[in-house]
Amino acid sequence: MCFYAMTSYKLHHACVPCRLSFKRHPDPRRGHPCPNCARPLVCAGHDFAPPPRRDRRAWSVVAVVLGEGLRYEGLSACGCGKEPRYRPRTRAALRARRSAAAREGVPLSQALSRPDPWIPTAD
Repeated sequence: MCFYAMTSYKLHHACVPCRLSFKRHPDPRRGHPCPNCARPLVCAGHDFAPPPRRDRRAWSVVAVVLGEGLRYEGLSACGCGKEPRYRPRTRAALRARRSAAAREGVPLSQALSRPDPWIPTAD
């Protein structure tokens, strides 16, 4: 069953400098500004679980993941998959993926999206 295909669900949007998250309907024409700083919000996907606002370390990891163009989505964009894709949540996991990306010569976005950084990809 396509969970997200039946209705138009709101997407999570985040402002990393303010450490805020909102749910908004997608607006491809003009985007959504942050109510605090008026910067454009970054679309974080359907399955984004924002860390607490006081947790600066977790938000720094979110900033790197969103900065690489990744979103927090399930296994498929329509919501058929029940498990969300892997995204690092701690600085230690982020460091491990950065070193694995440098060692293997793959883009950081590819290293951030796999659960185990030390297993090479089949590509």
